[in-house]
Amino acid sequence: MPNIKSAKKRVKVIEKKTLRNNMIKSGYKTAVRKFEEAINAGNIEEAKTLLSEATKKIDQACSKGVIVKNTAARKKSSLSKKLNTATA
Repeated sequence: MPNIKSAKKRVKVIEKKTLRNNMIKSGYKTAVRKFEEAINAGNIEEAKTLLSEATKKIDQACSKGVIVKNTAARKKSSLSKKLNTATA
């Protein structure tokens, strides 16, 4: 446990940022899971709308610094590929 005042403040700030990051990460993972469930169920039209929502959530996580730019691009590419193979 920190004794110095500035160190105590850093602990509080880090806890707040961790909660925010976890919330954002959870949001995009949920969007991806819903998309994959729609693909597995065969709902192509629903999957198309969920793809745009998942892409938006991934972009938001990337812009907030929760995930890295290349990770976001890789995840979006993977989701697009899944949709394309399901429609073909």
